[in-house]
Amino acid sequence: MNTQDKLKIIQKLSGLTQTEIAAKVGVSFVAFNNWWNEKAKPRKKQVEAIDELYRLYTGQKEIPASVLASKKQLLQKRSTRFKSVIEVILKNSDIYDQFLLSLTYNSNKIEGSTLSEDETADIIFNNKSIPNKSIIEQLEVKNHQAALQYLFQYLKNSKKINEELILKLHSILMNGIREDAGMYRNHGVRIVGSNVPTANFLKVPVLMKDIVEKISQKKKDEVEHISQIHASFEQIHPFSDGNGRVGRMILTAMLLKSNFAPAVIKQEEKQIYYACLRKAQLQDDSTQLEDFICEAVEFGFEIIERK
Repeated sequence: MNTQDKLKIIQKLSGLTQTEIAAKVGVSFVAFNNWWNEKAKPRKKQVEAIDELYRLYTGQKEIPASVLASKKQLLQKRSTRFKSVIEVILKNSDIYDQFLLSLTYNSNKIEGSTLSEDETADIIFNNKSIPNKSIIEQLEVKNHQAALQYLFQYLKNSKKINEELILKLHSILMNGIREDAGMYRNHGVRIVGSNVPTANFLKVPVLMKDIVEKISQKKKDEVEHISQIHASFEQIHPFSDGNGRVGRMILTAMLLKSNFAPAVIKQEEKQIYYACLRKAQLQDDSTQLEDFICEAVEFGFEIIERK
């Protein structure tokens, strides 16, 4: 595979413009365009940068065990600074509001929302209606906000993550949007743009009971455990719609129960996130997803530490 082929695959999977890819490689658009049109060849370091991006977006990135272990140790160290992360969030309105905005904006944007972060903030904090934007998109913001508020209060009482909670979050998220809000799907679905097979709808109730049982298990490597459960939940795809958003809320819940910050998965990293999920689901290798979640949790800790 030549450089041009790799660059085209990177662009297709990432959704980035040629200018944005050039910036990630560290060259000008002119230099990049010459590679694209095969008028010139990149140097060794540039080839390595392109290969790194290619592996990242195709889910082939190898994460050295020592690097991943170091990131997990760092998260544990940051976690010990707080007696209760959920209490810190609930007791500090600025931190609370930032999580409401960051998690709602990014999670909805990953699912295709056209609302900007400023527009999302206006809906959440000022109850504004945004002209020329769909009512459904705006309702999705308010519902996501309400679901997160419910989740934070729920976790304050150290209750278990169970099926009732999962169905409740879906019912809030899809309130006024879908008639089957709060119910598992009764038909087949596919994950758009992915070759990952989802569960037969007849098996969803049993698989969800298994997921909940696994959530309650104590594991030495919490990040690995949480990452694998998140990948499994998304592959089961228990609902007709809202699987990604509910799945990321359950991810937040699991992290908070382990006294980690919520993972803020940025919308611009959507394709990397999907590549990590696919690798965990199809190759039974969650290391890239674990690494991705570690970085997302680090960003969450930055919100808590007001950095």
